[in-house]
Amino acid sequence: MTSSNINAMAKDVADRYNLECPVEIRFIDLASEVGELGKEILKTSNYGKEACKPSASKADEIGDVLFSLACIANTLGVDLEDAMRAAIEKYHARFAKTGDVGSGHSQKGSVPD
Repeated sequence: MTSSNINAMAKDVADRYNLECPVEIRFIDLASEVGELGKEILKTSNYGKEACKPSASKADEIGDVLFSLACIANTLGVDLEDAMRAAIEKYHARFAKTGDVGSGHSQKGSVPD
């Protein structure tokens, strides 16, 4: 198994700037970055009243989320490409079995009875 390019890029930055920290702190950082992405999406879509369009600021926030996630993956020894392949296979199998990729919820987001 080889480390994905994203894993390697995050490791290089973390090593260069001495950003190593416990996974619990990384998780707080990830949650914060996801919150910032959510804030940007809500703000630029007028809180769901308008279509959410791509923008440089959203791409920047997604990059921050990805960096934080890659740092967690590196700390836990998880290759992001391997994890993505496994998740996609899981979704394929779930869809083949149930006609839905969700784990208990329909694709449209409704809760089953």
